[in-house]
Amino acid sequence: MHKPKVFVAGPVSWNRLVRLDRLPPARPHTAFATGHGTAVGGTSAGKALNLASLGADVTLRTVVGDDEAGRAVLDVLDRAGVRVIAEVVDTATEQHLNLMDPHGGRVSIYLELPRLHRAEHDERALVALAAADAAVIDLADHARPLLGAARAAGVPVWCDLHDYDGVAEFHRDFLDAADRVFLNDDAFTDRDALLGFLRSLDKPAVATLGAEGAVAVVDGVVHHVAAVPIEEVVDTNGAGDAFFSGFLVAHLAGADLAGSMAAGARQAALCLGSAGLAPEL
Repeated sequence: MHKPKVFVAGPVSWNRLVRLDRLPPARPHTAFATGHGTAVGGTSAGKALNLASLGADVTLRTVVGDDEAGRAVLDVLDRAGVRVIAEVVDTATEQHLNLMDPHGGRVSIYLELPRLHRAEHDERALVALAAADAAVIDLADHARPLLGAARAAGVPVWCDLHDYDGVAEFHRDFLDAADRVFLNDDAFTDRDALLGFLRSLDKPAVATLGAEGAVAVVDGVVHHVAAVPIEEVVDTNGAGDAFFSGFLVAHLAGADLAGSMAAGARQAALCLGSAGLAPEL
């Protein structure tokens, strides 16, 4: 059986997670956490870990600093079986403070952001990219040049636009280069607006809808999958990356759209029911 090879490029981070009964209002006050801790984060780490847990052969190209946080991130990825090509920079590893409520609400505050001051890429990354069945290029300036490299290599490009509103210029290169597009519904005022945007694209597009599952538009036809019920939501971090990964692995295995969406919903449910970015964590 062919083991799918997936190349992922984009951000990883080391995060401080603070759990609260409710997200704080925008006024001076005191709040008490119900729990806190540190964990690996970043959308590319989330995808790489979920893809690895699903049996894919994953190479992740990312950027970290030469610091304790960077070493912690690389250790988690290594133990999960993810092959990492890390550009090590002289600035700090990306770090966030995530405030989270029990219902999936989250405020993510950037504490540190690494800077890569060159456009060229490690030759190992280009070799891994050329050998991949799919290239997942996530939203980050240091990943942006790999969009063209993937297109030049003839590798299908998958992009997750997250909370894209259909207008923001930062996302444009990723949207234009992608063969398949994913996003969530956070930036759209209603379902009609979301479906209108998905229909306007000239490529297959999938939007996750939180507890309502996900919707896809392919060749103008709308498809929906319900969320898989779970007894308890343990951690919402990584659920969107889990859906993306389940869908991608099923697609590479030959599943049709309905089967791929169902696989995405199953992986998202497993992620929601466990701590960490992926079920194995």
